Amino acid sequence: MYLLVGIDTEGDNQWDAAARANQTFENIYALPRLHALFARHGVRPTYVITHPVATDRPSADLLRTMLAAGDCEIGAHHHAWETPPCTEEDIRRHPYASTLPGVQFEQQLRNLTSAIEDAVGVRPVSYRSGRFGFSADHVSALERAGYLVESSVAPLFYEAHKGGPDFVEVPVSAALNRKLPKFAQHAYARAPSPYTTKRVLRALRLLRVRWLRPSWSSAEDMIRLAKDLARWDEPVLNLLFHSSEAIVGGSPYNKTQAELDAFTQRLERFLAFATKELGATPVTFAEFRTRYC
Repeated sequence: MYLLVGIDTEGDNQWDAAARANQTFENIYALPRLHALFARHGVRPTYVITHPVATDRPSADLLRTMLAAGDCEIGAHHHAWETPPCTEEDIRRHPYASTLPGVQFEQQLRNLTSAIEDAVGVRPVSYRSGRFGFSADHVSALERAGYLVESSVAPLFYEAHKGGPDFVEVPVSAALNRKLPKFAQHAYARAPSPYTTKRVLRALRLLRVRWLRPSWSSAEDMIRLAKDLARWDEPVLNLLFHSSEAIVGGSPYNKTQAELDAFTQRLERFLAFATKELGATPVTFAEFRTRYC
């Protein structure tokens, strides 16, 4: 089993419209502290970075230095609202990449790829779409641009009611807290009034999604999920969070030092379990493709 850690590496608090319109990058400048945490556990993270991060000189300098150490990968994180060509209205409406015309998507992908190559000196081969806004129509464009790994699909993720994606299967590691037939998983993912239905099921302790996301899940839930995935012979654990979650106030999640400390403890506890007790091999996205394929 392999352990992947993919960090959506972006400007501060991209959940907030004002922050999207006025980019700051304090979380990027704090990445060495997070990277040191990974190093303690032998983890080889993949930092998928946005166009504003790639074109911010201090961020690019820092990421280039980290990449040169040879223990991480720099991939691409596509934000449809802030990758040129885009408009101020795109920043406000926060679109999914899956809603873009094909020509605009390809133009944005080219600009994002070139900006990252200019920033760190290496052309990215791993890709993740912001807001999980991936579409099967994107595959040929990604292949033409030289991408080898795609990690946007989120299991049981349903935002079709907002114009977003509708996923039921793997790659980011997530699963229900009990084994259900496929048709029941589909029904859960597409439940009417999805947010309300899932909150009720979670409150009644009947059913909930466990993610390898340390801002959303307890250490216990992540460990149980990892054990289940190992038991089901899944080849990979794919942990996800945003770089801005690793500083105080950089996201909606860790607003205080106490919350950030708890986040860090959950992350460290899970990484220690995955690498030591479960024996998962840490690799970057591209390394996983080479070994598994």
